[in-house]
Amino acid sequence: MDFNLNEDHLLLREMVRKYAEQELAPVAAELDQTGSFPAETVSGMADLGLLGMVVPEEYGGAGMDFTSLAIAVEEISRGCASHGVIMAVHNALMAWPLFLYGTESQKRIYLPRVCSGELLGAFALTESEAGSDAASVRTSAVAQGDHYVLNGAKMFITNSTAAQLFLVAAKTDPEAGHRGISLFLVEKETPGFSVGKHEDLMGERASGNAALSLEDVVVPKENLLGDPGGGFKILMTLLDTSRIDIGAQAVGIAQAALDASIRYAGERRQFGRPIGEHQMIQDLIAEMATRLEAARLMVLRAAWMKDTGAKRFTRESAMAKLFASDMSVYVTRQAVQIFGGYGFSREYPVERHYRDAKVTEIYEGTSQIQKMVIARTFLS
Repeated sequence: MDFNLNEDHLLLREMVRKYAEQELAPVAAELDQTGSFPAETVSGMADLGLLGMVVPEEYGGAGMDFTSLAIAVEEISRGCASHGVIMAVHNALMAWPLFLYGTESQKRIYLPRVCSGELLGAFALTESEAGSDAASVRTSAVAQGDHYVLNGAKMFITNSTAAQLFLVAAKTDPEAGHRGISLFLVEKETPGFSVGKHEDLMGERASGNAALSLEDVVVPKENLLGDPGGGFKILMTLLDTSRIDIGAQAVGIAQAALDASIRYAGERRQFGRPIGEHQMIQDLIAEMATRLEAARLMVLRAAWMKDTGAKRFTRESAMAKLFASDMSVYVTRQAVQIFGGYGFSREYPVERHYRDAKVTEIYEGTSQIQKMVIARTFLS
């Protein structure tokens, strides 16, 4: 059993960490305040090969593994959580399914542009009545000759204010329940497709999150991803994978909060000495660091299982996501406590980390959904 990252992983981590520290961390607070989509730095991530990490080189990708993706998402999120989720969604919920389930024609048309960042991707599943219950999707897709006509609405869709390509879940057979869901590649400029205003979110405020409207959107049948009615099975497979990345994002956010707390504990003086010399602060730091390291190992183990294909990793990815998101909220909350009154001020970054961490307990399946998934793997 080897717990060491290989040389490629270490070099990748060094490169991404440097980019995050130099380019992302300095603008994170401003982006949080304005909510502006960070097009320039996302383009910088594309230049580093971070928008097509797990796609083979023949289609314009970097040909890396999912452990590499988890490492990169953690480091990017450490610099700025909004960038982390932008990158995670684009890789795991657009580039990867397009490669895995796309036709050769779809791959040739879209993948090189997706991997280069020319086409930013978004994953359109969530609706007002379909969040945790993905099978309740109401967006319809009616076959007419050589095309489908899509009607419906989506909400809380990451990347959508800047995306040019959307993977949209819709019902092709409303009577078939989850077996009636199909997935479609929809280009932003398609008539009848529109993106709403940017959502004013609690955290990850620069993630391009918005609602979508589809009114008689005509999509050619060749833009169906996978088989008709096969969308739900694809969705569940994708969520197994993307939960690893959200776990990695949670680890990155928590690491940023821990880093800030350690620096502050060495600088802030109370009762005549740095607060880091007080046992209660040491207790917090020790607990934060221990939970953080445990979460990181769980995330990397799930990624390793995905890479090796040893067995189904549904349980491990759900566990990693559940534990890492809970850990991130805990660590960032304690970071605010260590900073005291300053932690409640936007002058310091820990209040932003706290807000950013919370959503990791919600998207890609809430913590309650993760517990259901985990329990069923033992009881079924």
